[in-house]
Amino acid sequence: MTGRRILVKPPRDGLASFYYIRSVVIWNMKWIYVGYRQPFFAAYPPSNYPEIMTKDSRPYTCLMIETHEDYLICIPFRSSIHHDDAFLFTGTNRSRRTRSGLDYKKAIIIKDTSYIDSNTSIVVDNDEYTAMITNITKIVNDVHSYISKYINHVNGTAPLHEREFTRRYQYSTLPYFHDILGISQD
Repeated sequence: MTGRRILVKPPRDGLASFYYIRSVVIWNMKWIYVGYRQPFFAAYPPSNYPEIMTKDSRPYTCLMIETHEDYLICIPFRSSIHHDDAFLFTGTNRSRRTRSGLDYKKAIIIKDTSYIDSNTSIVVDNDEYTAMITNITKIVNDVHSYISKYINHVNGTAPLHEREFTRRYQYSTLPYFHDILGISQD
């Protein structure tokens, strides 16, 4: 998977080096949601990983961010988000009816690129695509901050108040990816 890379400024917290965005920034996540025969579901079965979104009727589309840590952050587009750990679209057709956006809580962290289905057509509304591209630096910085705060809390380097940690990460997918994120499994 090669492509033109766009340099994105690191977050203000100084913890990040750089993130790179693939020239094709949205991918179909059908590879995750087709069924148990797929490699991702073999590694992450829904019975053991309930926060990973599954829908039998359709795939999820996501923004994929390649990090300098050699993993990919796949942030799903969602049409109804009920929390603030997300990039919420404003001024789009769908956002006038519901809280649509990119959901950081349901991000998937992967290293194995064989999980990616780059052959299936994807559909993203033009106005949401434009909003995503216009705000790509904010999205990358926000998701990096979301993941960094989780890692720092779990490692004990910058613990959050327990209520804030629970509010932000209780329904997050991040606990499933400690091995990829370099978090000790003590």
